[in-house]
Amino acid sequence: MYSITKYSYDQAKKLGVTIKPSKLKNKKIDIFNKDGKKITSVGGVKKDGSYYKDYPTYIKTEGKEKADKRRKLYKIRHDKTRKIKGSNSYYADMILW
Repeated sequence: MYSITKYSYDQAKKLGVTIKPSKLKNKKIDIFNKDGKKITSVGGVKKDGSYYKDYPTYIKTEGKEKADKRRKLYKIRHDKTRKIKGSNSYYADMILW
């Protein structure tokens, strides 16, 4: 099971949403609005069941320098969709990266 980091909780709080570990087997976190209604689920899971790393996970496992590089590449790769407010990509970008 994915362990949500303090970074992600803090980012979610800034957006006015709450997050919990996902009940879906192929996602990391579920995102809820202030009324407790589920908005979406984000964060990828590989075919082998392990989780794709996100910014705070990279910091923990490989250091800040590597994490910053991966963050930059993530933002470039998802540039078209991550700016669409309310989209899955938006929440993944804002909370996980």
